[in-house]
Amino acid sequence: MHAKLPSMGVLNLAGGEGKFNLTRHAASDALSFFIKHYWIVSWNCTDEVPYFQHVVPNPCVNLVVEPEKTLFFGPSPRKFSYPIHGKGMVFGVKFKPGGFYPFLKQPVSTLVDHPLEVQNILDVDGPELEKRILPLSAEQDMVAAMDELLLSKLPPQDEQIVFVNRIIDHIASEHDISKVEQVCAHFGIHIRKLQRLFDQYVGINPKWVIRLYRLQNAAETMEQRLPVDLSRLSMELGYHDQPHFIKDFKAVVGCTPDEYRRMVLGG
Repeated sequence: MHAKLPSMGVLNLAGGEGKFNLTRHAASDALSFFIKHYWIVSWNCTDEVPYFQHVVPNPCVNLVVEPEKTLFFGPSPRKFSYPIHGKGMVFGVKFKPGGFYPFLKQPVSTLVDHPLEVQNILDVDGPELEKRILPLSAEQDMVAAMDELLLSKLPPQDEQIVFVNRIIDHIASEHDISKVEQVCAHFGIHIRKLQRLFDQYVGINPKWVIRLYRLQNAAETMEQRLPVDLSRLSMELGYHDQPHFIKDFKAVVGCTPDEYRRMVLGG
């Protein structure tokens, strides 16, 4: 069964239509406490020039299985760009925010900008995992093989993961949240305790998580191809001045809001 296919995080998703195929699959019931979904990207691109698909980061750890590059990746505060050229496929495991901590057993912040070799968590190394997953012809067989491997390392459920996801779901759904203090007030938690919780379970601080979601909201607003008042939009997202908004947008998305809007419009 395919999981829901939101656009959140995939920049200019419409621009990538026809370049690649993206599917998401639910993990087994026992793993769903820790894992958001599996994702599979495949492509057969005959264009001479590679197409770069851009993805805004999110507060999740991913296991990425691809030839000679299989690693666990922590959350990143920067946009990620992947070249799509020729024929290929990548299989991924997207953990829920905090969901990787029981497997890692150390602060998830240690993974930021420091990918982790597969054998540190699983009973196989990267090349062996690639041999087990990538040659399988059916996506459901890939999912079943990954389920089996991760179930062999299934840790006890940690209720702090539930709390972390309640916080992040609140940040994602309430677009008027722009400050950590608003989150602390809503959940009745001291700011330092919240910061320690995010360092241990999420890997990036709550201020940056808020910023990531607000900037994704801004990008998605522009993708609707309607007239956008950037000054008003920046204020709605909690920025006191437009230059600060533009600076953060460029840091995460990789271009200015005007440049992104032109890209969406095909200009």
